[in-house]
Amino acid sequence: MLNFKIIYKIIGTLLYIEAAMMSICMGMALYLKDDDSLAFITSVILTVLGGILFRYMGRNSENSLGRREAYLLVTLTWIIFSFYGALPFIISGYITNFTDAYFETISGFTTTGCSILDDVECLPHGLLFWRTMTQWIGGLGIVFFTIAIIPSLVGGNVKVFSAEATGPIRAKMHPRLSTTAKWIWSIYLVLTIACAICYYVSGMGLFDCLNYAMTTTATGGFATHNASTGYFHNPYIDYTAIIFMFLSGTSFTLLYTTLFKGRIRQFFKNSEFRLYVLMVFVATAAIVVLLVNDNGYKLADAIRVGLFQVISFTTTTGIFNDDAAKWHHITWVILSICMFMGACSGSTSGGFKCIRSVMVLTILKNEIRRILHPRAVLPVKVNDNNIPYSSQVTLLAFLTAYMLLCLFTYFCMILMGVDSTNSITISISCASNVGPTLGLEIGPTMSWGILPGGVKWMLSALMLMGRLEIFTVVVLFTPSFWKDN
Repeated sequence: MLNFKIIYKIIGTLLYIEAAMMSICMGMALYLKDDDSLAFITSVILTVLGGILFRYMGRNSENSLGRREAYLLVTLTWIIFSFYGALPFIISGYITNFTDAYFETISGFTTTGCSILDDVECLPHGLLFWRTMTQWIGGLGIVFFTIAIIPSLVGGNVKVFSAEATGPIRAKMHPRLSTTAKWIWSIYLVLTIACAICYYVSGMGLFDCLNYAMTTTATGGFATHNASTGYFHNPYIDYTAIIFMFLSGTSFTLLYTTLFKGRIRQFFKNSEFRLYVLMVFVATAAIVVLLVNDNGYKLADAIRVGLFQVISFTTTTGIFNDDAAKWHHITWVILSICMFMGACSGSTSGGFKCIRSVMVLTILKNEIRRILHPRAVLPVKVNDNNIPYSSQVTLLAFLTAYMLLCLFTYFCMILMGVDSTNSITISISCASNVGPTLGLEIGPTMSWGILPGGVKWMLSALMLMGRLEIFTVVVLFTPSFWKDN
Protein backbone atom coordinates (compact mmCIF):
# COMPACT_ATOMS: atom_id res chain seq x y z
CA MET A 1 0.00 0.00 0.00
CA LEU A 2 1.27 3.48 -0.87
CA ASN A 3 2.64 5.45 2.08
CA PHE A 4 0.64 8.66 1.59
CA LYS A 5 1.65 10.14 4.95
CA ILE A 6 5.28 10.66 3.97
CA ILE A 7 4.12 12.24 0.70
CA TYR A 8 1.86 14.67 2.59
CA LYS A 9 4.65 15.48 5.05
CA ILE A 10 7.18 16.31 2.32
CA ILE A 11 4.68 18.35 0.29
CA GLY A 12 3.81 20.31 3.45
CA THR A 13 7.47 21.18 4.01
CA LEU A 14 7.89 22.11 0.35
CA LEU A 15 4.95 24.52 0.64
CA TYR A 16 6.75 26.25 3.52
CA ILE A 17 9.72 26.71 1.18
CA GLU A 18 7.42 28.09 -1.53
CA ALA A 19 5.92 30.51 1.00
CA ALA A 20 9.45 31.66 1.89
CA MET A 21 10.16 32.26 -1.80
CA MET A 22 6.95 34.27 -2.11
CA SER A 23 7.98 36.28 0.94
CA ILE A 24 11.00 37.62 -0.95
CA CYS A 25 8.68 38.98 -3.63
CA MET A 26 6.27 40.21 -0.94
CA GLY A 27 9.12 42.18 0.68
CA MET A 28 10.02 43.65 -2.70
CA ALA A 29 6.40 44.67 -3.33
CA LEU A 30 6.08 46.26 0.12
CA TYR A 31 9.39 48.11 -0.25
CA LEU A 32 8.45 49.50 -3.68
CA LYS A 33 4.82 50.10 -2.56
CA ASP A 34 3.43 48.27 -5.61
CA ASP A 35 -0.23 47.27 -5.84
CA ASP A 36 0.58 43.51 -5.65
CA SER A 37 1.60 43.70 -1.98
CA LEU A 38 -1.76 42.47 -0.66
CA ALA A 39 -1.82 39.65 -3.22
CA PHE A 40 1.53 38.36 -1.99
CA ILE A 41 0.56 38.71 1.68
CA THR A 42 -2.62 36.69 1.03
CA SER A 43 -0.75 34.12 -1.09
CA VAL A 44 1.92 33.59 1.58
CA ILE A 45 -0.74 33.07 4.25
CA LEU A 46 -2.70 30.60 2.10
CA THR A 47 0.46 28.70 1.16
CA VAL A 48 1.55 28.42 4.81
CA LEU A 49 -1.94 27.20 5.76
CA GLY A 50 -1.71 24.64 2.96
CA GLY A 51 1.66 23.53 4.33
CA ILE A 52 0.21 23.17 7.83
CA LEU A 53 -2.68 21.09 6.47
CA PHE A 54 -0.39 18.73 4.55
CA ARG A 55 1.99 18.43 7.51
CA TYR A 56 -0.98 17.55 9.74
CA MET A 57 -2.17 14.91 7.25
CA GLY A 58 1.38 13.47 7.22
CA ARG A 59 1.89 13.39 11.01
CA ASN A 60 3.58 10.30 12.50
CA SER A 61 4.85 9.20 9.08
CA GLU A 62 7.84 6.93 8.49
CA ASN A 63 10.78 8.80 6.97
CA SER A 64 11.31 6.44 4.02
CA LEU A 65 10.11 6.38 0.43
CA GLY A 66 9.59 3.51 -1.96
CA ARG A 67 9.91 3.86 -5.71
CA ARG A 68 6.16 4.29 -6.22
CA GLU A 69 5.92 6.97 -3.54
CA ALA A 70 8.85 8.80 -5.15
CA TYR A 71 7.18 9.01 -8.55
CA LEU A 72 3.85 10.09 -7.05
CA LEU A 73 5.58 12.65 -4.80
CA VAL A 74 7.47 14.30 -7.65
CA THR A 75 4.40 14.60 -9.89
CA LEU A 76 2.14 15.90 -7.11
CA THR A 77 4.80 18.37 -5.96
CA TRP A 78 4.98 20.06 -9.37
CA ILE A 79 1.17 20.16 -9.69
CA ILE A 80 0.57 21.53 -6.17
CA PHE A 81 3.50 23.96 -6.34
CA SER A 82 2.02 25.40 -9.54
CA PHE A 83 -1.42 25.67 -7.92
CA TYR A 84 -0.15 27.78 -5.01
CA GLY A 85 2.30 29.60 -7.27
CA ALA A 86 -0.62 30.83 -9.38
CA LEU A 87 -2.25 32.59 -6.40
CA PRO A 88 -0.32 35.91 -6.64
CA PHE A 89 -1.33 36.30 -10.31
CA ILE A 90 -5.03 35.59 -9.78
CA ILE A 91 -5.41 37.46 -6.45
CA SER A 92 -3.66 40.56 -7.78
CA GLY A 93 -6.04 40.64 -10.75
CA TYR A 94 -3.27 40.91 -13.35
CA ILE A 95 -4.40 37.53 -14.69
CA THR A 96 -8.17 37.31 -14.55
CA ASN A 97 -8.87 33.56 -14.70
CA PHE A 98 -7.34 30.54 -13.01
CA THR A 99 -6.63 28.65 -16.25
CA ASP A 100 -4.31 31.39 -17.48
CA ALA A 101 -2.71 31.85 -14.05
CA TYR A 102 -1.99 28.12 -13.70
CA PHE A 103 -0.67 27.94 -17.28
CA GLU A 104 1.70 30.85 -16.62
CA THR A 105 2.94 29.32 -13.37
CA ILE A 106 3.53 25.76 -14.59
CA SER A 107 5.22 27.26 -17.65
CA GLY A 108 7.56 28.95 -15.18
CA PHE A 109 8.29 25.96 -12.93
CA THR A 110 8.89 23.65 -15.91
CA THR A 111 11.14 26.38 -17.44
CA THR A 112 9.10 26.28 -20.64
CA GLY A 113 8.67 30.05 -20.73
CA CYS A 114 5.54 30.32 -22.86
CA SER A 115 3.30 33.12 -21.62
CA ILE A 116 -0.33 34.15 -21.95
CA LEU A 117 0.54 37.78 -21.13
CA ASP A 118 0.35 40.26 -24.00
CA ASP A 119 2.17 42.95 -22.03
CA VAL A 120 4.58 41.77 -19.31
CA GLU A 121 5.78 45.31 -18.76
CA CYS A 122 2.50 46.18 -17.07
CA LEU A 123 3.26 43.77 -14.21
CA PRO A 124 4.65 45.22 -10.96
CA HIS A 125 8.15 44.28 -9.81
CA GLY A 126 7.03 41.62 -7.33
CA LEU A 127 5.06 39.61 -9.89
CA LEU A 128 7.84 39.93 -12.48
CA PHE A 129 10.38 38.65 -9.97
CA TRP A 130 8.04 35.81 -8.93
CA ARG A 131 7.68 34.69 -12.58
CA THR A 132 11.46 34.56 -12.89
CA MET A 133 11.96 32.87 -9.53
CA THR A 134 9.60 30.02 -10.50
CA GLN A 135 11.89 29.27 -13.42
CA TRP A 136 15.08 29.47 -11.39
CA ILE A 137 13.82 27.00 -8.76
CA GLY A 138 12.36 24.71 -11.42
CA GLY A 139 15.59 24.73 -13.44
CA LEU A 140 17.23 21.88 -11.53
CA GLY A 141 14.08 20.50 -9.94
CA ILE A 142 11.89 21.45 -6.99
CA VAL A 143 12.52 18.27 -4.99
CA PHE A 144 16.21 18.23 -5.97
CA PHE A 145 16.43 21.73 -4.49
CA THR A 146 14.96 20.34 -1.27
CA ILE A 147 17.50 17.49 -1.18
CA ALA A 148 20.26 20.10 -1.36
CA ILE A 149 19.00 22.21 1.56
CA ILE A 150 17.18 19.57 3.69
CA PRO A 151 18.81 16.20 2.90
CA SER A 152 17.25 14.50 5.94
CA LEU A 153 13.70 15.27 4.78
CA VAL A 154 13.55 12.66 2.02
CA GLY A 155 14.60 9.18 3.11
CA GLY A 156 14.52 7.69 -0.39
CA ASN A 157 16.17 10.64 -2.06
CA VAL A 158 17.95 8.54 -4.70
CA LYS A 159 14.57 7.34 -5.95
CA VAL A 160 13.25 10.91 -5.93
CA PHE A 161 16.28 12.07 -7.90
CA SER A 162 15.68 9.31 -10.47
CA ALA A 163 12.07 10.44 -10.84
CA GLU A 164 12.95 14.11 -11.35
CA ALA A 165 16.40 14.17 -13.03
CA THR A 166 16.77 14.63 -16.79
CA GLY A 167 18.59 12.34 -19.19
CA PRO A 168 19.03 8.54 -19.35
CA ILE A 169 22.34 8.41 -17.45
CA ARG A 170 22.53 9.41 -13.77
CA ALA A 171 26.15 10.35 -13.11
CA LYS A 172 27.03 10.67 -9.42
CA MET A 173 29.77 13.04 -8.29
CA HIS A 174 29.73 11.88 -4.67
CA PRO A 175 28.52 8.74 -2.83
CA ARG A 176 25.96 10.86 -0.97
CA LEU A 177 23.29 12.36 -3.21
CA SER A 178 22.80 15.32 -0.86
CA THR A 179 26.48 16.27 -1.39
CA THR A 180 26.03 15.92 -5.15
CA ALA A 181 22.94 18.13 -4.97
CA LYS A 182 24.85 20.81 -3.04
CA TRP A 183 27.70 20.82 -5.55
CA ILE A 184 25.33 21.05 -8.53
CA TRP A 185 23.36 23.87 -6.90
CA SER A 186 26.63 25.63 -6.08
CA ILE A 187 27.62 25.56 -9.76
CA TYR A 188 24.13 26.77 -10.68
CA LEU A 189 24.38 29.64 -8.19
CA VAL A 190 27.87 30.63 -9.38
CA LEU A 191 26.66 30.67 -13.01
CA THR A 192 23.68 32.82 -12.04
CA ILE A 193 25.77 35.35 -10.10
CA ALA A 194 28.40 35.53 -12.84
CA CYS A 195 25.68 36.01 -15.47
CA ALA A 196 24.06 38.81 -13.43
CA ILE A 197 27.40 40.59 -13.05
CA CYS A 198 28.11 40.32 -16.79
CA TYR A 199 24.65 41.64 -17.64
CA TYR A 200 25.14 44.54 -15.24
CA VAL A 201 28.55 45.39 -16.72
CA SER A 202 27.01 45.19 -20.22
CA GLY A 203 24.51 47.92 -19.36
CA MET A 204 21.46 46.31 -17.71
CA GLY A 205 19.87 47.80 -14.61
CA LEU A 206 20.01 45.89 -11.31
CA PHE A 207 16.45 44.54 -11.42
CA ASP A 208 16.73 43.46 -15.06
CA CYS A 209 20.12 41.81 -14.65
CA LEU A 210 18.85 39.70 -11.72
CA ASN A 211 15.79 38.57 -13.66
CA TYR A 212 17.58 37.87 -16.92
CA ALA A 213 20.41 36.05 -15.11
CA MET A 214 17.95 33.69 -13.42
CA THR A 215 15.95 33.03 -16.58
CA THR A 216 19.13 32.52 -18.64
CA THR A 217 20.81 30.01 -16.34
CA ALA A 218 17.49 28.23 -15.77
CA THR A 219 17.09 28.12 -19.59
CA GLY A 220 13.56 29.39 -18.95
CA GLY A 221 12.77 32.39 -21.13
CA PHE A 222 10.57 34.69 -19.03
CA ALA A 223 11.66 38.29 -19.54
CA THR A 224 10.82 41.63 -17.95
CA HIS A 225 10.28 43.28 -21.35
CA ASN A 226 7.96 42.37 -24.21
CA ALA A 227 10.88 42.35 -26.66
CA SER A 228 12.98 40.09 -24.38
CA THR A 229 16.71 40.88 -24.77
CA GLY A 230 15.89 42.63 -28.06
CA TYR A 231 14.61 45.50 -25.91
CA PHE A 232 18.19 46.56 -25.11
CA HIS A 233 19.60 46.55 -28.67
CA ASN A 234 22.98 45.74 -27.12
CA PRO A 235 25.37 43.21 -28.75
CA TYR A 236 27.29 42.80 -25.45
CA ILE A 237 24.09 41.67 -23.72
CA ASP A 238 23.35 39.28 -26.58
CA TYR A 239 26.78 37.65 -26.39
CA THR A 240 26.54 37.43 -22.61
CA ALA A 241 23.24 35.57 -23.03
CA ILE A 242 24.80 33.30 -25.67
CA ILE A 243 27.70 32.31 -23.39
CA PHE A 244 25.58 31.59 -20.32
CA MET A 245 22.79 29.83 -22.23
CA PHE A 246 25.45 27.59 -23.76
CA LEU A 247 27.05 26.85 -20.37
CA SER A 248 23.65 26.19 -18.78
CA GLY A 249 22.90 23.71 -21.57
CA THR A 250 26.09 21.79 -20.73
CA SER A 251 25.99 18.90 -18.26
CA PHE A 252 26.54 20.26 -14.75
CA THR A 253 28.40 17.08 -13.88
CA LEU A 254 30.78 17.76 -16.76
CA LEU A 255 31.22 21.36 -15.60
CA TYR A 256 31.99 20.08 -12.10
CA THR A 257 34.66 17.62 -13.26
CA THR A 258 36.22 20.34 -15.43
CA LEU A 259 36.14 23.24 -12.97
CA PHE A 260 36.74 21.47 -9.66
CA LYS A 261 38.58 18.30 -10.68
CA GLY A 262 40.72 19.89 -13.39
CA ARG A 263 39.84 17.26 -16.00
CA ILE A 264 39.85 19.62 -18.97
CA ARG A 265 40.49 16.88 -21.53
CA GLN A 266 37.34 15.07 -20.45
CA PHE A 267 35.36 18.20 -21.33
CA PHE A 268 36.36 17.98 -24.98
CA LYS A 269 36.40 14.17 -25.19
CA ASN A 270 32.79 13.90 -24.02
CA SER A 271 30.75 12.64 -26.99
CA GLU A 272 27.54 14.34 -25.86
CA PHE A 273 29.27 17.72 -25.55
CA ARG A 274 30.91 17.32 -28.97
CA LEU A 275 27.54 16.59 -30.60
CA TYR A 276 26.08 19.61 -28.78
CA VAL A 277 28.83 21.88 -30.16
CA LEU A 278 28.58 20.38 -33.66
CA MET A 279 24.81 20.86 -33.78
CA VAL A 280 25.09 24.51 -32.69
CA PHE A 281 27.85 25.18 -35.25
CA VAL A 282 26.08 23.53 -38.22
CA ALA A 283 22.67 25.06 -37.44
CA THR A 284 24.18 28.53 -36.95
CA ALA A 285 26.20 28.33 -40.18
CA ALA A 286 23.10 27.34 -42.17
CA ILE A 287 20.95 30.10 -40.67
CA VAL A 288 23.65 32.75 -41.16
CA VAL A 289 23.83 31.90 -44.88
CA LEU A 290 20.04 32.15 -45.18
CA LEU A 291 19.86 35.45 -43.28
CA VAL A 292 22.56 37.03 -45.44
CA ASN A 293 21.20 35.77 -48.76
CA ASP A 294 17.43 35.95 -48.22
CA ASN A 295 16.88 38.54 -45.48
CA GLY A 296 19.65 41.00 -46.31
CA TYR A 297 21.38 40.88 -42.92
CA LYS A 298 24.95 42.07 -42.53
CA LEU A 299 27.32 39.21 -41.74
CA ALA A 300 28.09 40.38 -38.18
CA ASP A 301 24.38 40.80 -37.36
CA ALA A 302 23.51 37.47 -38.99
CA ILE A 303 26.11 35.65 -36.88
CA ARG A 304 24.93 37.33 -33.68
CA VAL A 305 21.18 36.78 -34.10
CA GLY A 306 21.62 33.38 -35.76
CA LEU A 307 23.86 32.04 -32.99
CA PHE A 308 21.59 33.58 -30.36
CA GLN A 309 18.44 31.93 -31.72
CA VAL A 310 20.11 28.55 -32.32
CA ILE A 311 21.46 28.36 -28.76
CA SER A 312 18.19 29.70 -27.34
CA PHE A 313 16.20 26.97 -29.10
CA THR A 314 18.77 24.22 -28.53
CA THR A 315 19.06 24.91 -24.80
CA THR A 316 15.25 25.42 -24.72
CA THR A 317 15.73 28.86 -23.14
CA GLY A 318 13.37 30.73 -25.42
CA ILE A 319 14.57 34.31 -24.99
CA PHE A 320 14.93 36.17 -28.29
CA ASN A 321 16.65 39.18 -29.83
CA ASP A 322 14.92 38.96 -33.21
CA ASP A 323 11.63 37.65 -34.63
CA ALA A 324 12.49 34.30 -36.21
CA ALA A 325 8.93 34.01 -37.56
CA LYS A 326 9.95 36.57 -40.22
CA TRP A 327 12.91 34.50 -41.40
CA HIS A 328 12.99 32.03 -44.29
CA HIS A 329 10.83 28.97 -43.63
CA ILE A 330 13.86 26.66 -43.88
CA THR A 331 15.19 28.32 -40.74
CA TRP A 332 11.98 27.18 -39.02
CA VAL A 333 12.86 23.58 -39.85
CA ILE A 334 16.41 24.03 -38.52
CA LEU A 335 15.20 25.66 -35.30
CA SER A 336 12.52 22.98 -34.87
CA ILE A 337 15.23 20.30 -35.05
CA CYS A 338 17.23 22.23 -32.44
CA MET A 339 14.08 22.52 -30.34
CA PHE A 340 13.55 18.74 -30.50
CA MET A 341 17.18 17.75 -29.91
CA GLY A 342 17.82 19.91 -26.86
CA ALA A 343 21.18 20.27 -25.13
CA CYS A 344 22.98 17.99 -22.66
CA SER A 345 21.51 15.74 -20.01
CA GLY A 346 22.10 16.82 -16.43
CA SER A 347 21.60 20.47 -17.41
CA THR A 348 18.66 22.83 -16.98
CA SER A 349 17.60 22.40 -20.63
CA GLY A 350 14.77 20.27 -21.99
CA GLY A 351 14.30 18.38 -25.24
CA PHE A 352 15.32 14.88 -26.33
CA LYS A 353 18.90 15.49 -25.06
CA CYS A 354 22.14 15.05 -27.01
CA ILE A 355 23.12 11.95 -25.02
CA ARG A 356 20.10 10.12 -26.39
CA SER A 357 20.97 11.27 -29.89
CA VAL A 358 24.50 9.89 -29.42
CA MET A 359 23.00 6.56 -28.34
CA VAL A 360 20.62 6.49 -31.32
CA LEU A 361 23.43 7.25 -33.77
CA THR A 362 25.60 4.53 -32.21
CA ILE A 363 22.77 1.99 -32.47
CA LEU A 364 22.20 2.93 -36.13
CA LYS A 365 25.92 2.59 -36.89
CA ASN A 366 26.00 -0.83 -35.23
CA GLU A 367 22.97 -2.04 -37.19
CA ILE A 368 24.60 -1.02 -40.48
CA ARG A 369 27.79 -2.86 -39.49
CA ARG A 370 25.74 -5.90 -38.41
CA ILE A 371 24.39 -6.24 -41.96
CA LEU A 372 27.96 -6.86 -43.17
CA HIS A 373 29.04 -8.83 -40.10
CA PRO A 374 25.98 -10.73 -38.77
CA ARG A 375 27.90 -12.50 -35.99
CA ALA A 376 29.82 -9.48 -34.73
CA VAL A 377 29.41 -8.41 -31.11
CA LEU A 378 28.83 -4.68 -31.28
CA PRO A 379 28.33 -3.03 -27.89
CA VAL A 380 26.77 0.42 -27.63
CA LYS A 381 29.42 2.62 -26.02
CA VAL A 382 29.08 6.24 -24.90
CA ASN A 383 32.20 7.87 -23.43
CA ASP A 384 33.80 4.40 -23.01
CA ASN A 385 30.81 3.20 -20.98
CA ASN A 386 28.79 0.24 -22.20
CA ILE A 387 25.07 1.01 -22.43
CA PRO A 388 23.09 -2.07 -21.32
CA TYR A 389 20.37 -3.48 -23.54
CA SER A 390 17.67 -2.43 -21.06
CA SER A 391 18.74 1.22 -21.40
CA GLN A 392 18.61 0.93 -25.20
CA VAL A 393 15.03 -0.34 -24.99
CA THR A 394 14.15 2.52 -22.61
CA LEU A 395 15.67 4.97 -25.08
CA LEU A 396 13.52 3.74 -27.96
CA ALA A 397 10.45 3.66 -25.69
CA PHE A 398 11.10 7.28 -24.67
CA LEU A 399 11.47 8.38 -28.30
CA THR A 400 8.24 6.59 -29.23
CA ALA A 401 6.36 8.10 -26.28
CA TYR A 402 7.72 11.56 -27.08
CA MET A 403 6.62 11.38 -30.72
CA LEU A 404 3.20 9.94 -29.86
CA LEU A 405 2.57 12.69 -27.30
CA CYS A 406 3.49 15.40 -29.80
CA LEU A 407 1.31 13.84 -32.51
CA PHE A 408 -1.64 13.39 -30.13
CA THR A 409 -1.41 17.02 -29.01
CA TYR A 410 -1.00 18.13 -32.63
CA PHE A 411 -4.23 16.39 -33.73
CA CYS A 412 -6.17 17.58 -30.68
CA MET A 413 -5.14 21.19 -31.29
CA ILE A 414 -6.19 20.99 -34.95
CA LEU A 415 -9.60 19.65 -33.84
CA MET A 416 -9.86 22.64 -31.44
CA GLY A 417 -9.29 25.12 -34.28
CA VAL A 418 -5.54 25.85 -34.09
CA ASP A 419 -3.74 25.97 -37.44
CA SER A 420 -1.37 23.17 -38.49
CA THR A 421 1.95 25.06 -38.26
CA ASN A 422 1.21 26.41 -34.80
CA SER A 423 -0.12 23.03 -33.62
CA ILE A 424 3.03 21.07 -34.43
CA THR A 425 5.51 23.70 -33.24
CA ILE A 426 3.51 24.33 -30.03
CA SER A 427 3.44 20.58 -29.35
CA ILE A 428 7.20 20.21 -29.78
CA SER A 429 7.79 23.43 -27.83
CA CYS A 430 5.81 22.25 -24.79
CA ALA A 431 7.11 18.67 -24.85
CA SER A 432 10.67 20.02 -25.05
CA ASN A 433 10.02 22.89 -22.58
CA VAL A 434 11.22 25.49 -25.10
CA GLY A 435 8.58 28.24 -25.00
CA PRO A 436 8.57 30.14 -28.30
CA THR A 437 7.00 28.72 -31.45
CA LEU A 438 7.45 29.48 -35.13
CA GLY A 439 3.91 30.02 -36.40
CA LEU A 440 2.40 33.22 -37.75
CA GLU A 441 -0.44 33.51 -35.21
CA ILE A 442 1.70 32.61 -32.19
CA GLY A 443 5.30 33.39 -33.10
CA PRO A 444 8.39 33.78 -30.89
CA THR A 445 7.40 37.32 -29.90
CA MET A 446 3.68 36.68 -29.27
CA SER A 447 1.67 35.49 -26.27
CA TRP A 448 -0.32 32.26 -26.07
CA GLY A 449 -3.38 33.99 -24.65
CA ILE A 450 -5.51 33.40 -27.78
CA LEU A 451 -5.45 29.61 -27.31
CA PRO A 452 -8.69 27.96 -26.07
CA GLY A 453 -8.87 27.07 -22.37
CA GLY A 454 -8.96 23.32 -23.07
CA VAL A 455 -5.77 23.59 -25.11
CA LYS A 456 -4.03 25.43 -22.25
CA TRP A 457 -4.82 22.64 -19.76
CA MET A 458 -3.64 20.03 -22.24
CA LEU A 459 -0.42 21.95 -22.83
CA SER A 460 0.06 22.38 -19.07
CA ALA A 461 0.03 18.59 -18.73
CA LEU A 462 2.39 18.27 -21.71
CA MET A 463 4.85 20.77 -20.19
CA LEU A 464 4.86 18.79 -16.93
CA MET A 465 5.38 15.50 -18.76
CA GLY A 466 8.16 17.05 -20.82
CA ARG A 467 9.94 18.36 -17.71
CA LEU A 468 9.65 15.04 -15.85
CA GLU A 469 10.53 13.11 -19.05
CA ILE A 470 7.15 11.48 -19.64
CA PHE A 471 7.42 8.14 -17.80
CA THR A 472 7.41 9.68 -14.30
CA VAL A 473 3.88 10.95 -15.04
CA VAL A 474 2.63 8.20 -17.37
CA VAL A 475 3.43 5.42 -14.87
CA LEU A 476 0.83 6.90 -12.50
CA PHE A 477 -1.91 6.02 -14.99
CA THR A 478 -1.04 2.33 -15.19
CA PRO A 479 -3.16 -0.13 -13.11
CA SER A 480 -0.07 -1.94 -11.81
CA PHE A 481 1.18 1.25 -10.14
CA TRP A 482 -1.74 1.20 -7.69
CA LYS A 483 -1.59 -2.54 -6.92
CA ASP A 484 -0.14 -3.43 -3.54
CA ASN A 485 2.17 -6.07 -4.98
